[in-house]
This record gives sequence, C-alpha cells and structure tokens, in this order.
Amino acid sequence: MPARSLLPRQSDAVSSRNLEHFYGAQSVNTQSSRESAPRAIIRTQRVLADDWGVLTKYELSYRRSDGGWQDMTRETYDRGHGAVVLPYNVERATIVLTRQFRLPAFVTGHDDDLIEACAGLLDARDPETAIRKEAEEETGLKLGQIEKIGEFYMSPGSVTERLHFFVAPYTGTVDTSASRGVHQEGEDIKVIEATLEEALAMVGDGRIIDAKTVMLIQHLALRILRGRVG
Repeated sequence: MPARSLLPRQSDAVSSRNLEHFYGAQSVNTQSSRESAPRAIIRTQRVLADDWGVLTKYELSYRRSDGGWQDMTRETYDRGHGAVVLPYNVERATIVLTRQFRLPAFVTGHDDDLIEACAGLLDARDPETAIRKEAEEETGLKLGQIEKIGEFYMSPGSVTERLHFFVAPYTGTVDTSASRGVHQEGEDIKVIEATLEEALAMVGDGRIIDAKTVMLIQHLALRILRGRVG
C-alpha cells in the first residue's frame, strides 16, 4: 500500500489527539516516527476573500519538534510570486530606485511614498522576463546583463509570496522627470537615481524602510567592499 494512503485524509475529523493515537503516542517521539509522520495536516481550508489576492483560513494540526501534535488556526495571503531588481552603474557609483504610494504603509501611519527597488508580480512569466518588463515600465531602463542573487520570502508568517532578487548594470542617462507605471493599474511612479552612499544614508535615517530594497542596497555595498562588482 502506498505510504500516502496511510496518512489521515483532510476530510477526516482529525485533531492533535487522534493524530498522536494514529501515529502512536509512545513511538511518535522516536526519530523514525518523526521522519515518517507529515510536518502538518491541513484539516480544513476556507477562502475568506478573493479580490486583489486570495485570503485563506486554515485549520491544521502541526507536528512539534518533540513529536507531539498541536491544533492551530492560521491565515495566508496569496498574491503570487514576484521579482525585484536593483540597477547599478559602476562608473558613477549610482543605483536606480522608485518612489510610489503604498496603501498598507499609508494605513499604518506612513504618509510618505515608499522608496523601493523596481519590483512586480510574475503573472505566469519566468522571473527574468517579468523583471525586465517591470524595469522598463517603472524606470524606462532596458536591462542587458542581469544577475540573480536568490529567492526569499519577505513575510512568511502570513504571505505566500517568494521574491526573486536580481541586480543589473545600466548605462546612459536616467529620466527622473516623468511619472511612470501603468496608469490603468493605479501606478504613479517617480524614478530616483542616487549614489550608493546616498542610498545607504537613506536606509540609516529611515527614508528607505522597504525590506527588499534594504537587502539589495546592502548586498551591493558588500559586493563593492569585496571588490566583486564590475
């Protein structure tokens, strides 16, 4: 019989108590039992909202590190995965950022627009294709060489999104006078060209408070210190 068929079905009335009975209250603490038991059992899931993103409520039984089971309720917000890029110019020691309105920041007391690296959702595209298009829409830059530095969860306690991080060199002038973005999507994006030192100062004094942007700026600064940017 396949191993999967030995597990309780989601439709079963599963609780932490009968899970411990199912896997054996005494043996669940052994290494072999911990390895064979699932990390968690999703007992129920219900979509609470499905508009700009999908908000889902889960009831689950979670297997703790000591082998015991605990029932809990959690919610996840799914808006798809995304990509972000930080364009940089080695000769001028500059980077390109954006400034735009963000509702979650506004409703939690941040009245200013957020300064961010260019980012966007994948929307069924591969990460590199998606971020090239976003960079052109938001900054006017047509990126050539592009380098991926990793994939990271930004708020794994509730948001399912995983971001693909890129850096890319750019040349030529940057138009910082026009408003950019897709008007129909409510975008009103200003482009900023700043030196890396200016960007680090903005991180230090709180003008840049977006996590993905801080990560990319500090990543680039560390690479320069190690002599790996060129």
